[in-house]
Amino acid sequence: MGAKEPAGAHQFPAGALGRACREYLNHLAVERGLAENTLAAYRRDLEAYAGFLAERGVTEPDAVTRVDVEDFIADRREAGYASSSINRSLSAVKGLHRFLVREGETTAHPSAAVRFSRHEERLPDCLDIEQVGALLDQPFPATDAGVRDRAMLEVLYGCGLRASELVGLDGGDLYLDDGYLRIFGKGSKERLVPITGTALEALRAYLSHARDALAVHARAGRSPAVFLNARGTRISRQSVHAIVERYGRLVGIEGLHPHTLRHSFATHMLAGGADLRVLQEILGHTSVATTQIYTHIDRTQLREVYLAAHPRA
Repeated sequence: MGAKEPAGAHQFPAGALGRACREYLNHLAVERGLAENTLAAYRRDLEAYAGFLAERGVTEPDAVTRVDVEDFIADRREAGYASSSINRSLSAVKGLHRFLVREGETTAHPSAAVRFSRHEERLPDCLDIEQVGALLDQPFPATDAGVRDRAMLEVLYGCGLRASELVGLDGGDLYLDDGYLRIFGKGSKERLVPITGTALEALRAYLSHARDALAVHARAGRSPAVFLNARGTRISRQSVHAIVERYGRLVGIEGLHPHTLRHSFATHMLAGGADLRVLQEILGHTSVATTQIYTHIDRTQLREVYLAAHPRA
């Protein structure tokens, strides 16, 4: 132990336990190479954990008991954290104590027998068809960026893409005469996704002029990306998120996320009679079990219709 702590590590109480948390985060950053976002989440969890224990007067790793860990988890649950967040917190705590045992700092592993919470089934957010119509049929600005924005929203919903997949599209991935996009999804897994109707029309309109008008602003060589920002370079995921949220707000849909358009695409496809296996292929799900969440939404909607319509329900 004794290595330099990761940048940004702070807010830990004084004492051996606070130092141990910083050493563990350093281990995750240097030895395990965890992503910055994951490290930041673990840091927040461990700051909360060490602070919770400090309020109890527990500042030494050897002094932590299983009851302390269970009470910390119960405190998170009472504070209204989702099961996924609580499980991440417990994962950080378990990792910390495993690390301390492995490093010979303590023989106690108070979190070993504490079990993870079962994830509650959370159905994805979904727009109804009227909301999608309001979003995509609204008047977009008559600018190159406006033409691009309409094309991005149409393709996100029309093809069920993730924001990262939309951003990753290059000119060589477009087979518009055949009605397909080549998509590289998670793990760089390649798939072909159909594009037709208003999504195809909007994309063609963008490619016919607006993209070239944005591309001329590039200082270096032209980008192969389909969707460009005002500097003529590949648009970022963060920009796509902001654009989707802004156009949603304009038609009264607060907090609209690109993934909501993907969820809406899948739900509406199933409601229209699409085969589950075909939808799995379009969405790029490795397992059909992931796609089946949308059948749960459909069943929920069916039950609501039944309860509203049946005279003795």
